[in-house]
Amino acid sequence: MGTEAGIPAIGECEDEESCSIARFLGALDGPWATLIIRELLEGPKRFGELQSGLVGISPKTLTSRLRKLAAYGVVTRTAHGGVPPKVVYELTRAGQDLGPVLNAMAIWATEYLPPEAARPPRPRTTPRRLT
Repeated sequence: MGTEAGIPAIGECEDEESCSIARFLGALDGPWATLIIRELLEGPKRFGELQSGLVGISPKTLTSRLRKLAAYGVVTRTAHGGVPPKVVYELTRAGQDLGPVLNAMAIWATEYLPPEAARPPRPRTTPRRLT
């Protein structure tokens, strides 16, 4: 039984492509995308401001996630003239619509997860070869 909007109900997905939750998680893979959205819910920010609010994220990872979020229509990147150029990132309407989703996640985490579960994401490192 589907929802009123014609979206399959939870548990009614025939495969991963038709599952709205799987698509959502695929678009917002990993913790960084969600945390970038959290930062941008406060308003437009420059790259350095985003990086300052996301302790542990590398510039390469932040750039990659911002590009992916822009490709999905969640974030816009606006370059303003000048030297150096000023680039500002902000949420689109689709990105702003994620605010209640993140709020629901925060409420759930407050209710069910202990504080020690809030470990910040760690940047991946390449394992060193022992010779």
